[in-house]
Amino acid sequence: MRPRPAMPSPEAVPHRSLAWPLLLGYALLVLYASLYPFEGWRDQGVASWAFLVAPWPRYWTAFDVVSNLVGYLPLGWLTTVALARSGAPRLAWWGGVLIPTLLALGLEAAQTYLPRRVPSQADAALNAAGALLGATVAAWLLRERWLVPWAQFRRDWQRPGAQAAWALLLLWPAAVLAPTPVPFGIGHFGPAVQAALRDLLQDTPWQGWLPPPVDAAASPLGEALLVALALGVPLLLGYASVRRRWQRAVWALALGVMALALGTLMAVLALGAAHASAWLTAPVRLGLALAAGLAVLTLPLGGRVAALGCVLMATALLVQLNRVAEPAYLAEWLRPWRDARYVHLHGLLRWWGWAWPVLAVWVAARLALLPAPSTYNRQP
Repeated sequence: MRPRPAMPSPEAVPHRSLAWPLLLGYALLVLYASLYPFEGWRDQGVASWAFLVAPWPRYWTAFDVVSNLVGYLPLGWLTTVALARSGAPRLAWWGGVLIPTLLALGLEAAQTYLPRRVPSQADAALNAAGALLGATVAAWLLRERWLVPWAQFRRDWQRPGAQAAWALLLLWPAAVLAPTPVPFGIGHFGPAVQAALRDLLQDTPWQGWLPPPVDAAASPLGEALLVALALGVPLLLGYASVRRRWQRAVWALALGVMALALGTLMAVLALGAAHASAWLTAPVRLGLALAAGLAVLTLPLGGRVAALGCVLMATALLVQLNRVAEPAYLAEWLRPWRDARYVHLHGLLRWWGWAWPVLAVWVAARLALLPAPSTYNRQP
């Protein structure tokens, strides 16, 4: 009898490092924070490298020092881990220091062309110090094998090809922190897009082609359904990216706890600790109950079906949410974010909230299109 050819088990498929998608996402956030607002680009008659030889700033604030130092620490950490996990352990520390430092210098040079930003060699030096600290911590953790349990956890839990899904799920809390028309209702970019188009097409023959602005608030039942849809997207994306049914149950419970904690945090930030439960209105409670029922009903679904369900729910969320106007109370929830120290952070979180469900559609579609696990040849 001819021996059967050996075929790799699905469990033996190597995992790509989760650090790469996290690094890409975080680098885009740093780029946004460094160059926002993206308007008024012009040559100001100053060389882009002039900040390197300019006098050091006379005035420092603790916020500027901490934000510049801490902001680049994750870049150094993630770059080092990503390179080490990709077969370049000897270059990992150097890359973790040099790549973020070059990025910092490039962004400071780009700020030369933005009238509302001031490039500074002090900021670049603090960025480089943060990258150095992050790379050093990552190299020490790798050398002492502190990251081995995390790698083992991913092998036991993560479905092959689900690195981007896990990266999105890890960053979901940041997406829902900015106030939205309904709790967790991320992806509400319709009014901003319409306003930009109105400005672009003003005094042109196409000005009248635009639809009128949305002015209808969500009904109580509509708000409940939107809350359920908004929670159903990360729920099904998590279901599609883990291996076993009991792991899905753990993820559903974790998502529920996160949702309650984040909703309470947003209420405390906006209204104070005395109103921590103000967000739990009757429509929101119904939406949470519908999301819990969805978690139970979809628990037995296959991974591909869960991914397709995520695509459908994210699409429905984007369509229905952008038919809803911003409620009057949203201005009160936005009040703490108008502080000059947090206005850029709010803009960053708002952009991420707009992008998250769109990225979820793409990532879930990729999961749905992954080939089925290899089957073994059982023929004699």
